[in-house]
Amino acid sequence: MENFCSKYHVSRETYLKLDRYRQSLIEWQQKFNLISKNTLDDIWNRHIEDSAQIFEYIPTKAQKLLDVGSGAGFPGMVVAIISAEKTPYLKITLVDSTLKKTVYLNHVKEITGISNTEILNCRVENITDKKFDVITARAVTSLDNLLEYVAPLLSKNGICIFLKGRSYKDEIDAARQHWFFDLQEKQSKTSKDGKILIIGNIKKRRENYA
Repeated sequence: MENFCSKYHVSRETYLKLDRYRQSLIEWQQKFNLISKNTLDDIWNRHIEDSAQIFEYIPTKAQKLLDVGSGAGFPGMVVAIISAEKTPYLKITLVDSTLKKTVYLNHVKEITGISNTEILNCRVENITDKKFDVITARAVTSLDNLLEYVAPLLSKNGICIFLKGRSYKDEIDAARQHWFFDLQEKQSKTSKDGKILIIGNIKKRRENYA
């Protein structure tokens, strides 16, 4: 506990909320297939710490964050729990099209007592009336597809923070065929093959530019 709290600069209370989340995931996994069974024995590293590491890249002035395809809540719910302590003014929206997953996310919201979070059961393309300063995603779809979904939802000067695996270079190359964007690559702290992609200034290429 002490190591996690010092690494991510959070209180014991926040750590305990995250651990309550971890325990609930094990319980609910018996009813719903929320995460890969291969990761059940290492939820803390594979899911919670993997998600927590992106918090440092969220601009302190950000007011609204959208997590796309939240699933069991990674990274969005982890970010929301940390944010409740460190940046309570940040309003977080988690969206997933699968009802059972949003039912679970509402349960986590209740047992952790966080109030800065909205959970939507819909497809991200159905969100048409909101803009976000930060958009996050993990293990959802290709970078090219993600940019198609999120570009209309990003506020001016907003950024995307995407957790990607070993095929990230191929995804970047494919996305650049259809998009202009600024990119920073950060090494994952939990996976030697993982990368955190921080993307901004997204613009669709015209076909004659491709």
